Amino acid sequence: MTKRIAFITLGCKLNYAETSSYERALLKEGCFEAVPWSEGADVFLVNTCSVTEHSDKKSRNIIRKLHKISPEADIVVTGCYAQLKRAEIEAIEGVKKVFGAEEKSLVVPYIRGISSEKQAQQDEIGRRITFFPAFSSGERTRSFLKVQDGCDYKCAYCTVPYARGESRNIPIAEIIPQAEQIAEQGIVEIVLTGVNTGDFGKSTGENFFDLIRALDSVQGIERYRISSIEPNLLTEEMLDWMARDTNKFLPHFHIPLQSGSDTILSQMGRRYDTAAFASKIAYIRKALEGPGRLPVFIGIDVIVGFPGETDELFMETYNFLKDVIKPSFIHIFPYSRRAGTPAAERRDQVQDSIKTRRVQALEELSAKLHSEFIAANKGLKSKVLFESTDRNGMMSGYTENYIRIERPFDPSAINRIREVEI
Repeated sequence: MTKRIAFITLGCKLNYAETSSYERALLKEGCFEAVPWSEGADVFLVNTCSVTEHSDKKSRNIIRKLHKISPEADIVVTGCYAQLKRAEIEAIEGVKKVFGAEEKSLVVPYIRGISSEKQAQQDEIGRRITFFPAFSSGERTRSFLKVQDGCDYKCAYCTVPYARGESRNIPIAEIIPQAEQIAEQGIVEIVLTGVNTGDFGKSTGENFFDLIRALDSVQGIERYRISSIEPNLLTEEMLDWMARDTNKFLPHFHIPLQSGSDTILSQMGRRYDTAAFASKIAYIRKALEGPGRLPVFIGIDVIVGFPGETDELFMETYNFLKDVIKPSFIHIFPYSRRAGTPAAERRDQVQDSIKTRRVQALEELSAKLHSEFIAANKGLKSKVLFESTDRNGMMSGYTENYIRIERPFDPSAINRIREVEI
Protein backbone atom coordinates (compact mmCIF):
# COMPACT_ATOMS: atom_id res chain seq x y z
CA MET A 1 0.00 0.00 0.00
CA THR A 2 1.35 3.40 -1.03
CA LYS A 3 1.72 5.87 1.82
CA ARG A 4 1.45 9.64 1.59
CA ILE A 5 4.56 11.54 2.62
CA ALA A 6 5.13 15.28 2.95
CA PHE A 7 8.53 16.97 3.03
CA ILE A 8 9.03 20.18 4.99
CA THR A 9 12.28 22.17 4.81
CA LEU A 10 13.26 25.08 7.03
CA GLY A 11 16.42 27.13 6.72
CA CYS A 12 19.24 27.11 4.21
CA LYS A 13 19.86 25.87 0.69
CA LEU A 14 21.91 23.04 2.15
CA ASN A 15 18.80 21.75 3.92
CA TYR A 16 16.84 22.12 0.70
CA ALA A 17 19.39 19.99 -1.17
CA GLU A 18 19.32 17.33 1.54
CA THR A 19 15.51 17.17 1.63
CA SER A 20 15.44 16.81 -2.14
CA SER A 21 17.82 13.84 -1.88
CA TYR A 22 15.62 12.20 0.77
CA GLU A 23 12.63 12.72 -1.49
CA ARG A 24 14.26 11.17 -4.57
CA ALA A 25 15.36 8.11 -2.59
CA LEU A 26 11.96 7.55 -0.97
CA LEU A 27 9.84 8.06 -4.08
CA LYS A 28 11.84 5.98 -6.55
CA GLU A 29 10.58 2.60 -5.27
CA GLY A 30 6.89 3.51 -5.46
CA CYS A 31 6.11 2.95 -1.76
CA PHE A 32 5.39 6.63 -1.17
CA GLU A 33 3.41 9.40 -2.84
CA ALA A 34 4.56 12.97 -2.17
CA VAL A 35 1.78 15.33 -1.06
CA PRO A 36 1.62 18.94 0.22
CA TRP A 37 1.92 18.94 4.01
CA SER A 38 -1.20 21.10 4.34
CA GLU A 39 -3.30 18.24 2.92
CA GLY A 40 -2.21 15.79 5.60
CA ALA A 41 -0.02 12.70 5.26
CA ASP A 42 0.90 9.34 6.72
CA VAL A 43 4.52 10.43 7.20
CA PHE A 44 6.01 13.90 7.61
CA LEU A 45 9.75 14.45 7.19
CA VAL A 46 10.81 17.77 8.73
CA ASN A 47 14.31 19.13 8.03
CA THR A 48 14.88 21.79 10.68
CA CYS A 49 17.01 24.90 11.15
CA SER A 50 18.55 26.31 14.32
CA VAL A 51 20.50 29.36 13.20
CA THR A 52 18.50 31.64 15.55
CA GLU A 53 16.06 31.29 18.46
CA HIS A 54 13.31 32.21 16.00
CA SER A 55 14.36 29.24 13.82
CA ASP A 56 13.96 26.87 16.79
CA LYS A 57 10.51 28.27 17.51
CA LYS A 58 9.46 27.99 13.88
CA SER A 59 10.56 24.34 13.82
CA ARG A 60 8.58 23.53 16.98
CA ASN A 61 5.50 25.29 15.66
CA ILE A 62 5.47 23.46 12.33
CA ILE A 63 5.88 20.07 14.05
CA ARG A 64 2.91 20.80 16.33
CA LYS A 65 0.87 22.01 13.35
CA LEU A 66 1.58 18.81 11.42
CA HIS A 67 0.40 16.72 14.37
CA LYS A 68 -2.87 18.65 14.47
CA ILE A 69 -3.40 18.14 10.73
CA SER A 70 -2.71 14.38 10.87
CA PRO A 71 -2.75 13.10 14.47
CA GLU A 72 -1.97 9.52 13.43
CA ALA A 73 0.96 10.42 11.18
CA ASP A 74 4.57 9.51 11.90
CA ILE A 75 6.64 12.69 12.20
CA VAL A 76 10.35 12.20 11.49
CA VAL A 77 12.64 15.14 12.31
CA THR A 78 16.20 15.85 11.20
CA GLY A 79 18.42 18.90 10.65
CA CYS A 80 20.32 21.31 12.89
CA TYR A 81 17.61 21.78 15.52
CA ALA A 82 17.37 17.99 15.77
CA GLN A 83 21.09 17.77 16.47
CA LEU A 84 21.12 20.51 19.12
CA LYS A 85 17.81 19.90 20.89
CA ARG A 86 16.97 16.21 20.38
CA ALA A 87 15.23 15.74 23.75
CA GLU A 88 13.18 18.90 23.25
CA ILE A 89 11.89 17.59 19.92
CA GLU A 90 11.29 14.05 21.18
CA ALA A 91 8.97 15.52 23.82
CA ILE A 92 6.68 17.04 21.16
CA GLU A 93 3.54 14.99 20.64
CA GLY A 94 3.50 13.12 17.33
CA VAL A 95 7.27 12.90 16.84
CA LYS A 96 8.23 9.34 15.94
CA LYS A 97 11.99 9.62 15.43
CA VAL A 98 14.74 12.24 15.55
CA PHE A 99 17.95 12.05 13.49
CA GLY A 100 20.94 14.27 14.26
CA ALA A 101 23.79 15.44 12.05
CA GLU A 102 25.67 12.13 12.02
CA GLU A 103 22.55 10.08 11.35
CA LYS A 104 21.32 11.54 8.07
CA SER A 105 22.15 8.37 6.15
CA LEU A 106 19.67 6.53 8.40
CA VAL A 107 16.65 8.70 7.57
CA VAL A 108 15.68 6.92 4.34
CA PRO A 109 16.16 3.33 5.68
CA TYR A 110 14.08 4.21 8.73
CA ILE A 111 11.19 5.69 6.73
CA ARG A 112 11.30 2.74 4.34
CA GLY A 113 10.88 0.60 7.45
CA ILE A 114 7.76 2.55 8.34
CA SER A 115 6.36 1.88 4.86
CA SER A 116 6.84 -1.87 5.24
CA GLU A 117 5.56 -1.81 8.83
CA LYS A 118 8.89 -2.94 10.24
CA GLN A 119 11.99 -1.22 11.47
CA ALA A 120 14.97 -0.85 9.17
CA GLN A 121 17.58 -3.53 9.60
CA GLN A 122 19.66 -3.14 12.74
CA ASP A 123 22.91 -2.99 10.80
CA GLU A 124 21.57 0.03 8.91
CA ILE A 125 20.35 1.77 12.06
CA GLY A 126 23.74 1.26 13.69
CA ARG A 127 25.69 2.64 10.74
CA ARG A 128 27.19 6.13 10.76
CA ILE A 129 28.78 8.11 7.97
CA THR A 130 30.48 11.47 8.12
CA PHE A 131 29.05 13.07 4.97
CA PHE A 132 25.55 12.87 3.48
CA PRO A 133 25.73 13.62 -0.28
CA ALA A 134 22.86 15.72 -1.59
CA PHE A 135 21.58 17.83 -4.45
CA SER A 136 18.21 19.34 -5.25
CA SER A 137 16.18 18.42 -8.31
CA GLY A 138 12.82 20.10 -7.78
CA GLU A 139 13.47 23.02 -10.11
CA ARG A 140 13.97 22.79 -13.86
CA THR A 141 16.49 25.59 -14.13
CA ARG A 142 18.96 25.15 -11.24
CA SER A 143 20.13 22.67 -8.65
CA PHE A 144 21.75 23.16 -5.26
CA LEU A 145 24.71 20.79 -5.02
CA LYS A 146 26.11 20.08 -1.56
CA VAL A 147 29.91 19.93 -1.74
CA GLN A 148 30.88 20.44 1.92
CA ASP A 149 29.42 20.11 5.41
CA GLY A 150 30.38 21.28 8.90
CA CYS A 151 32.63 24.08 10.11
CA ASP A 152 35.82 24.29 12.18
CA TYR A 153 35.69 28.07 12.75
CA LYS A 154 33.54 28.22 15.91
CA CYS A 155 32.74 31.93 15.83
CA ALA A 156 31.61 33.31 19.18
CA TYR A 157 27.94 33.69 18.16
CA CYS A 158 27.34 30.52 16.14
CA THR A 159 25.93 27.06 16.94
CA VAL A 160 26.41 25.69 13.42
CA PRO A 161 29.69 23.85 14.22
CA TYR A 162 27.86 22.03 17.02
CA ALA A 163 24.83 21.31 14.83
CA ARG A 164 26.71 20.30 11.67
CA GLY A 165 29.98 18.99 13.08
CA GLU A 166 33.51 19.41 11.78
CA SER A 167 34.37 20.46 8.22
CA ARG A 168 34.24 17.49 5.84
CA ASN A 169 33.49 16.48 2.27
CA ILE A 170 33.51 13.61 -0.17
CA PRO A 171 36.17 13.44 -2.93
CA ILE A 172 35.87 15.42 -6.15
CA ALA A 173 35.66 12.07 -7.97
CA GLU A 174 32.33 11.43 -6.22
CA ILE A 175 30.94 14.94 -6.70
CA ILE A 176 31.48 15.06 -10.48
CA PRO A 177 29.01 12.18 -11.15
CA GLN A 178 26.39 14.06 -9.14
CA ALA A 179 26.90 17.15 -11.32
CA GLU A 180 26.63 14.92 -14.40
CA GLN A 181 23.39 13.46 -13.06
CA ILE A 182 22.05 16.98 -12.61
CA ALA A 183 23.00 17.80 -16.21
CA GLU A 184 21.22 14.65 -17.44
CA GLN A 185 17.99 16.04 -15.97
CA GLY A 186 18.29 19.05 -18.27
CA ILE A 187 19.28 21.45 -15.49
CA VAL A 188 21.86 23.98 -16.69
CA GLU A 189 22.76 25.94 -13.53
CA ILE A 190 24.29 24.62 -10.29
CA VAL A 191 24.59 26.51 -7.02
CA LEU A 192 27.45 25.11 -4.91
CA THR A 193 26.39 24.87 -1.27
CA GLY A 194 28.02 24.02 2.03
CA VAL A 195 28.28 25.21 5.60
CA ASN A 196 31.74 26.64 4.90
CA THR A 197 31.92 25.99 1.17
CA GLY A 198 35.41 27.33 0.54
CA ASP A 199 36.81 24.99 3.21
CA PHE A 200 36.22 22.07 0.83
CA GLY A 201 38.98 19.46 0.87
CA LYS A 202 39.62 19.11 4.61
CA SER A 203 38.82 15.39 4.63
CA THR A 204 40.20 14.45 1.20
CA GLY A 205 43.42 16.42 0.81
CA GLU A 206 41.94 18.49 -2.03
CA ASN A 207 40.84 22.14 -2.12
CA PHE A 208 38.01 24.29 -3.41
CA PHE A 209 40.01 25.48 -6.42
CA ASP A 210 40.55 21.84 -7.44
CA LEU A 211 36.80 21.31 -7.20
CA ILE A 212 35.66 24.26 -9.29
CA ARG A 213 38.17 23.50 -12.04
CA ALA A 214 36.89 19.91 -12.20
CA LEU A 215 33.25 21.04 -12.25
CA ASP A 216 33.99 23.49 -15.06
CA SER A 217 34.47 20.54 -17.44
CA VAL A 218 31.06 18.91 -16.77
CA GLN A 219 29.13 18.83 -20.03
CA GLY A 220 25.63 20.30 -19.99
CA ILE A 221 26.13 22.61 -17.02
CA GLU A 222 26.45 26.13 -18.35
CA ARG A 223 26.47 28.22 -15.16
CA TYR A 224 27.77 27.89 -11.60
CA ARG A 225 27.12 30.11 -8.61
CA ILE A 226 28.92 29.87 -5.26
CA SER A 227 26.26 30.23 -2.58
CA SER A 228 28.50 31.65 0.16
CA ILE A 229 32.23 31.75 0.75
CA GLU A 230 34.41 33.16 3.53
CA PRO A 231 36.59 36.08 2.34
CA ASN A 232 39.81 34.40 3.50
CA LEU A 233 39.00 31.31 1.41
CA LEU A 234 38.26 33.12 -1.86
CA THR A 235 41.81 33.31 -3.20
CA GLU A 236 43.29 35.63 -5.81
CA GLU A 237 44.36 32.54 -7.76
CA MET A 238 40.71 31.45 -8.03
CA LEU A 239 39.56 34.91 -9.04
CA ASP A 240 42.24 35.17 -11.74
CA TRP A 241 41.15 31.79 -13.11
CA MET A 242 37.48 32.85 -13.14
CA ALA A 243 38.41 36.00 -15.04
CA ARG A 244 40.74 34.31 -17.52
CA ASP A 245 39.85 30.64 -18.04
CA THR A 246 36.11 30.10 -17.60
CA ASN A 247 32.78 31.70 -18.41
CA LYS A 248 30.75 29.23 -16.35
CA PHE A 249 31.46 30.69 -12.91
CA LEU A 250 29.33 33.80 -12.70
CA PRO A 251 30.20 37.29 -11.37
CA HIS A 252 28.03 36.78 -8.30
CA PHE A 253 29.47 36.42 -4.79
CA HIS A 254 27.86 36.02 -1.39
CA ILE A 255 30.48 36.85 1.23
CA PRO A 256 29.93 37.09 5.01
CA LEU A 257 31.35 40.23 6.62
CA GLN A 258 29.33 40.11 9.89
CA SER A 259 30.77 43.42 11.15
CA GLY A 260 32.58 46.43 9.74
CA SER A 261 34.23 47.10 13.10
CA ASP A 262 37.63 45.54 13.80
CA THR A 263 36.78 45.54 17.50
CA ILE A 264 33.66 43.43 16.94
CA LEU A 265 35.30 41.20 14.32
CA SER A 266 37.99 40.29 16.82
CA GLN A 267 35.45 39.55 19.55
CA MET A 268 33.42 37.43 17.12
CA GLY A 269 36.49 35.32 16.34
CA ARG A 270 36.41 36.10 12.62
CA ARG A 271 39.55 35.33 10.62
CA TYR A 272 40.10 38.71 8.92
CA ASP A 273 39.91 42.42 9.66
CA THR A 274 38.25 45.20 7.68
CA ALA A 275 41.43 46.02 5.75
CA ALA A 276 41.75 42.43 4.52
CA PHE A 277 38.05 42.30 3.65
CA ALA A 278 38.18 45.56 1.70
CA SER A 279 41.29 44.36 -0.13
CA LYS A 280 39.54 41.15 -1.20
CA ILE A 281 36.45 42.98 -2.48
CA ALA A 282 38.67 45.39 -4.41
CA TYR A 283 40.53 42.46 -5.99
CA ILE A 284 37.26 40.79 -7.02
CA ARG A 285 36.22 43.93 -8.87
CA LYS A 286 39.67 44.45 -10.38
CA ALA A 287 39.85 40.87 -11.65
CA LEU A 288 36.29 40.43 -12.95
CA GLU A 289 35.14 43.87 -14.04
CA GLY A 290 36.27 46.00 -16.96
CA PRO A 291 35.32 46.92 -20.55
CA GLY A 292 32.66 44.59 -21.92
CA ARG A 293 32.02 42.99 -18.53
CA LEU A 294 29.14 43.32 -16.11
CA PRO A 295 29.52 44.83 -12.64
CA VAL A 296 30.04 42.05 -10.09
CA PHE A 297 27.16 41.35 -7.72
CA ILE A 298 28.47 41.26 -4.14
CA GLY A 299 26.05 40.26 -1.40
CA ILE A 300 27.26 40.80 2.17
CA ASP A 301 26.10 39.18 5.45
CA VAL A 302 26.03 41.45 8.50
CA ILE A 303 25.05 40.78 12.12
CA VAL A 304 23.81 43.77 14.13
CA GLY A 305 23.61 43.97 17.89
CA PHE A 306 26.47 41.62 18.76
CA PRO A 307 27.21 41.95 22.51
CA GLY A 308 29.19 45.08 23.20
CA GLU A 309 28.28 46.76 19.89
CA THR A 310 27.89 50.43 20.84
CA ASP A 311 26.36 53.06 18.57
CA GLU A 312 29.90 54.12 17.62
CA LEU A 313 30.92 50.58 16.68
CA PHE A 314 27.72 50.09 14.70
CA MET A 315 28.46 53.29 12.76
CA GLU A 316 31.88 51.85 11.88
CA THR A 317 30.01 49.00 10.16
CA TYR A 318 27.52 51.36 8.52
CA ASN A 319 30.19 53.66 7.14
CA PHE A 320 32.42 50.78 6.05
CA LEU A 321 29.57 49.40 3.96
CA LYS A 322 28.44 52.80 2.63
CA ASP A 323 31.82 54.31 1.80
CA VAL A 324 34.25 51.42 1.26
CA ILE A 325 32.56 48.15 0.25
CA LYS A 326 29.40 49.47 -1.45
CA PRO A 327 27.87 45.99 -1.84
CA SER A 328 25.04 45.18 -4.22
CA PHE A 329 22.90 43.88 -1.37
CA ILE A 330 23.15 43.44 2.41
CA HIS A 331 21.73 40.38 4.17
CA ILE A 332 21.02 41.68 7.69
CA PHE A 333 20.63 39.53 10.79
CA PRO A 334 19.90 40.81 14.30
CA TYR A 335 22.16 38.98 16.74
CA SER A 336 20.40 35.97 18.30
CA ARG A 337 21.61 34.76 21.69
CA ARG A 338 22.40 31.05 21.31
CA ALA A 339 22.92 28.96 24.44
CA GLY A 340 26.31 27.29 24.62
CA THR A 341 28.17 29.94 22.64
CA PRO A 342 30.72 32.35 24.18
CA ALA A 343 28.74 35.43 23.11
CA ALA A 344 25.63 34.22 24.95
CA GLU A 345 27.46 34.41 28.28
CA ARG A 346 28.37 38.07 27.92
CA ARG A 347 26.61 40.61 30.12
CA ASP A 348 26.77 43.44 27.59
CA GLN A 349 23.85 42.20 25.47
CA VAL A 350 22.26 44.80 23.18
CA GLN A 351 18.58 45.66 23.66
CA ASP A 352 16.18 44.32 21.03
CA SER A 353 14.83 47.82 20.35
CA ILE A 354 18.36 48.98 19.47
CA LYS A 355 18.88 45.99 17.19
CA THR A 356 15.62 46.78 15.41
CA ARG A 357 16.69 50.39 14.83
CA ARG A 358 20.05 49.29 13.44
CA VAL A 359 18.47 46.67 11.19
CA GLN A 360 16.20 49.36 9.74
CA ALA A 361 19.15 51.67 9.08
CA LEU A 362 21.01 48.94 7.18
CA GLU A 363 17.88 47.91 5.28
CA GLU A 364 17.55 51.47 4.01
CA LEU A 365 21.22 51.51 3.05
CA SER A 366 20.88 48.14 1.30
CA ALA A 367 17.90 49.39 -0.74
CA LYS A 368 19.87 52.46 -1.82
CA LEU A 369 22.97 50.43 -2.77
CA HIS A 370 20.91 47.84 -4.63
CA SER A 371 19.16 50.56 -6.63
CA GLU A 372 22.54 52.04 -7.53
CA PHE A 373 23.77 48.61 -8.63
CA ILE A 374 20.72 48.12 -10.88
CA ALA A 375 21.22 51.59 -12.36
CA ALA A 376 24.87 50.81 -13.14
CA ASN A 377 23.69 47.87 -15.25
CA LYS A 378 21.06 49.75 -17.24
CA GLY A 379 21.57 49.42 -20.98
CA LEU A 380 24.11 46.59 -20.66
CA LYS A 381 23.56 43.21 -22.27
CA SER A 382 23.46 40.07 -20.16
CA LYS A 383 22.47 36.42 -20.46
CA VAL A 384 19.37 35.43 -18.51
CA LEU A 385 18.27 31.92 -17.57
CA PHE A 386 14.47 32.05 -17.69
CA GLU A 387 12.32 30.03 -15.31
CA SER A 388 9.03 28.26 -15.93
CA THR A 389 6.68 30.15 -13.62
CA ASP A 390 3.94 32.15 -15.36
CA ARG A 391 2.94 35.13 -13.21
CA ASN A 392 0.17 37.12 -14.84
CA GLY A 393 1.59 36.56 -18.29
CA MET A 394 5.17 37.31 -17.27
CA MET A 395 8.22 35.13 -16.68
CA SER A 396 11.47 35.93 -14.94
CA GLY A 397 15.07 34.87 -14.68
CA TYR A 398 18.44 36.07 -13.45
CA THR A 399 21.34 37.67 -15.25
CA GLU A 400 24.86 36.39 -14.71
CA ASN A 401 25.27 39.01 -11.97
CA TYR A 402 21.99 38.16 -10.28
CA ILE A 403 19.61 40.84 -11.48
CA ARG A 404 16.03 39.62 -11.80
CA ILE A 405 14.64 40.28 -15.26
CA GLU A 406 10.97 40.04 -16.31
CA ARG A 407 9.71 39.44 -19.82
CA PRO A 408 6.37 38.37 -21.37
CA PHE A 409 5.83 34.64 -20.82
CA ASP A 410 7.27 32.54 -23.65
CA PRO A 411 7.21 28.74 -23.23
CA SER A 412 10.10 28.36 -25.69
CA ALA A 413 12.34 30.40 -23.35
CA ILE A 414 11.88 28.12 -20.31
CA ASN A 415 15.24 26.77 -19.10
CA ARG A 416 16.96 28.61 -21.93
CA ILE A 417 19.65 31.25 -21.66
CA ARG A 418 18.75 34.35 -23.69
CA GLU A 419 20.70 37.55 -24.14
CA VAL A 420 18.74 40.61 -23.06
CA GLU A 421 19.33 44.28 -22.46
CA ILE A 422 19.04 45.16 -18.78
